[in-house]
Amino acid sequence: MGIRLLRINESIKETLSSVITAEGLKDPRVGFVTVTGVETSPDLRHAKVYVSVLGDQATRAATMQALEHSRGFLQTRINANLHMKRTPQLEFFYD
Repeated sequence: MGIRLLRINESIKETLSSVITAEGLKDPRVGFVTVTGVETSPDLRHAKVYVSVLGDQATRAATMQALEHSRGFLQTRINANLHMKRTPQLEFFYD
């Protein structure tokens, strides 16, 4: 993995963390979420986002569903903050 891809992964991770926690998603299903890692494909079309959710199984399921539902909004925020030519399609995985 190249240095450029590592920088992009870290930038996406920081952006998602700030949007989810600091700016806050308006969805009440989103619990306490920590973005633990991001793996972007070399062509920048897909990104696997690994998250950790505090709570029981029902809370985790609701939070993962809310994150999938807000995928478009999060991709828009990534594009606005990073000014990328191609914004990767996000996939969320429980870590």
